[in-house]
Amino acid sequence: MNLTDLFIAEVDRETERTRRVVANVPTGKDDWKPHEKSMALGRLAGLVASMPSWISLALDQDELDLTPPPGAGQYQQPSTDQLVSTLETLAAKARVSLQARDDDYLFNTKWRLKAGGAVVLEDPRHIVLRDTINHWSHHRGQLTVYLRLVGAPVPAVYGPSADDKTFR
Repeated sequence: MNLTDLFIAEVDRETERTRRVVANVPTGKDDWKPHEKSMALGRLAGLVASMPSWISLALDQDELDLTPPPGAGQYQQPSTDQLVSTLETLAAKARVSLQARDDDYLFNTKWRLKAGGAVVLEDPRHIVLRDTINHWSHHRGQLTVYLRLVGAPVPAVYGPSADDKTFR
């Protein structure tokens, strides 16, 4: 088994876990925040559903500028009713991007993150992928807290929750 296969298997597992979470995001609460400094529920849910696109981005592009020229941004916020379909579409694209790569590419090519044209991060792609999956898990966990706070059921993710006693 190679590193690409391991990443594909992990993306598949994390997609299933994420599907259960985003499927429980309630409609009509997109603007709700647990604190004035917190991200709104709709924005966080859209971020979690869209994060598999970061995998394709890190594999299929050499860099991303976080502050692109006006009109050059790529992100489109999905609506609450599009969360699961957005996740499914972007996870499938991530899988295709991973299948097109080998370990040599993951270890020996770098990806850059820029802000205003300046490089703020440059790492081998396997590091970027690992950090992306960790970041995705972090925000999914944050989203489960939001679900609890708005009274929505929290699904089992890595084990049972108070609302879902299944081991998954």
